[in-house]
Amino acid sequence: MAEGEYYDLIYIDSYGDAGFSFDVLVNGYVIEHFETMSGSNFAFTFQASEPQPKDLELYSIKSPYVNDTEGSKVIDGVIFNRGTETVSSFDINYQIDGGSIFTHSLTGLSIDNFTSYHYEHTDSWDATTGFHEIKAWVSNVNGSDDQNNQNDTLYKELEIGTEIPNIIDQFLPNYYSIQEVGSSSDMLNLPTDLDFHPAYSKNELWVINKRNENSGGSTTIYSNPGENNQSSQLVVDGNAWHFMSLPTGIAFSKNGNFATSPGVYDANHQQSGSPFTGPSLWSSDLSVYGQPSGGNGSHLDMLHASPYSQGIASEEDNVFWVVDGYNNDLVRYDFAEDHGPGNSFHGDAIVHRYKDFSISKDPNNKVPSHITISDGWAYIVDYGNQRVMKIELNTGSLSSTPSFGPFESIEEYKYVTGYNYEEIVNSGLIEPCGIEVIDDRMLVSDYATGEIIIYDISSFPVSEIGRINTGAEGIMGIAIGPNGNIWYVDYDSNTLNQVYVDLQASMSSDLENIKLQIAPNPATNNFTITNYGNETGILTIHDLTGKMVYENKQVSNSAIIDCSEWSKGIYGITFKTDHSLVYEKMIVQ
Repeated sequence: MAEGEYYDLIYIDSYGDAGFSFDVLVNGYVIEHFETMSGSNFAFTFQASEPQPKDLELYSIKSPYVNDTEGSKVIDGVIFNRGTETVSSFDINYQIDGGSIFTHSLTGLSIDNFTSYHYEHTDSWDATTGFHEIKAWVSNVNGSDDQNNQNDTLYKELEIGTEIPNIIDQFLPNYYSIQEVGSSSDMLNLPTDLDFHPAYSKNELWVINKRNENSGGSTTIYSNPGENNQSSQLVVDGNAWHFMSLPTGIAFSKNGNFATSPGVYDANHQQSGSPFTGPSLWSSDLSVYGQPSGGNGSHLDMLHASPYSQGIASEEDNVFWVVDGYNNDLVRYDFAEDHGPGNSFHGDAIVHRYKDFSISKDPNNKVPSHITISDGWAYIVDYGNQRVMKIELNTGSLSSTPSFGPFESIEEYKYVTGYNYEEIVNSGLIEPCGIEVIDDRMLVSDYATGEIIIYDISSFPVSEIGRINTGAEGIMGIAIGPNGNIWYVDYDSNTLNQVYVDLQASMSSDLENIKLQIAPNPATNNFTITNYGNETGILTIHDLTGKMVYENKQVSNSAIIDCSEWSKGIYGITFKTDHSLVYEKMIVQ
């Protein structure tokens, strides 16, 4: 081949199922890697040229996520060595919104040609709410300039929002109302689960519909849910029959991708054959999701070791946990880098199976066992055993290779043993289904009763502190929205519903005995709240965004509160006892 000339590698696949990859080497150095897509005839172009000695590419900025919450953030990501020289040191730099430059030197490395390395900057960023731009770049490769500066720099636009406020206790004992937000007129069709898009400005709620096995599932996307300008959109993938068959759950990752869990034995619908199904990964970008992409739909990835998948939850990036209803255990799926819309490469996936306790699914394959992840723990509904379990992430060790699956070539497939787990609820549930956790509160929906049971999980054993009676015919998935309200889908009535705090609902006459005095109001440095009813209760204060700025769980008479560092504005004060609740407003100036 003539040096510097361009050539085409022609790929012909008469069956059209892809599954091949190609490396191109020049003088022993890899210069290109090509993944085949579904289809029959493709040409991959490469230049016949040996790489330069020093060519370090900034491949990605992994964190912060595009949609993240305020607070301290680590800047990290992946670099890729395209040069021939092994990289032993380099500098990683970043800048926020054109501000100060932060540089971190990494040494003692050994990054060979065409291999990647995960970097992490030592200087964290204190992220504030709003839109920001991160500029990151590599420099000083092996003590001198990089020879190709065209791939040294990346920019990342991201939105930083506030944490979801924990207002769960304000719903109790009966201070709530329920609003039907969506119905079959929005093409809800046997909805099983729901999740909010992590981008705050989008204000989107996604509902997954089970529909039927012949056509596969669908998603109904609500914009501005529950508001006067609410709208909805139905999206159906072109090959939902396989990649979204009878879905039981949906979960978003902070990177904007989402995954679904299919409730079938075999995604190819051959009940007499081998089970071949598991979670699918999707983009929430509507220019990708639901759009034509060869013969394999628009999915970004799919793995196949969990027939009758139940709930699904996001750990980070493209890592999801699935309740495996066929093997009665849990499976952690790391899709790693997705293979792109409609493609089929799975070779970089890492799959770990957890089997130290057994989970029993609904024998009628109707009510799924959902899962959620919070603060380093996975919380799992065990429908058949009428209980809730939890597993501590990042505990245990790898052991043997499971005998079941994985039905495809992947990077790693192992059992995990010796991990920390507990049974935290084993009574009071009939047909548990949905689950959500926020701070020290856990919510579980019960299909049989239509109730949402609220637990205090701050200590063990956990304690039930109240129930919300939704009156739902078939409550399944539940979610806590950006403003702290509770949302759920009703499978049997094909509805989407919102539970919101209603301070006027079911108010006790005992409220007349509780009078709060706030002085001074407005306040500048501090103020005193006096309770003339002398009842012990929980005092919480939230700003207008719903963020809690103060909490005291043992207020009986009065409390002096320092507000000198609070932002100017209006604040809501809630005082809740075992049988009553008072709400007042005050101003900080």
